[in-house]
Amino acid sequence: MSTDVRAKLAELGLTLPVAALPIAAYVPAVRTGNIVFTAGQLPLVDGAMAQTGKTGGDVTVERAKELAQICALNALAAVALVADINKIVKVVRVVGYVNGIAGFVNHPAVVNGASELFVHIWGDAGKHARSAIGVAELPLNSPVEIELTVEISD
Repeated sequence: MSTDVRAKLAELGLTLPVAALPIAAYVPAVRTGNIVFTAGQLPLVDGAMAQTGKTGGDVTVERAKELAQICALNALAAVALVADINKIVKVVRVVGYVNGIAGFVNHPAVVNGASELFVHIWGDAGKHARSAIGVAELPLNSPVEIELTVEISD
């Protein structure tokens, strides 16, 4: 059974972006068999950072959660470079990196921005294994970065 990903995104007032170009020596996504792994995706909108800074400082948890959703959309766009996103049958794993101030410990709430999007799109098949990791810095001073692993039906 396939899911119309763009229709599910439209329910939330969202659209699938154009995949971001890599900022170093890597590719946005790699497919091996029926599994697709994405590189870490930043909250880029039209090629520019939606916001920079540290979560828990100049970036609120609520805003960082929104930025995680943008990262998740970019991860889906990366998957679309190597596979038909409507043939995603399972979100396997999400890894979220949160650039927080010293002492910030609410990483799971931030990464929920990505997780909740995937559950909205795929229901139970969107539920996944996950890590929410706090880091001292991220590329381009991003508040959050998301990696995605999905299973494709074909």
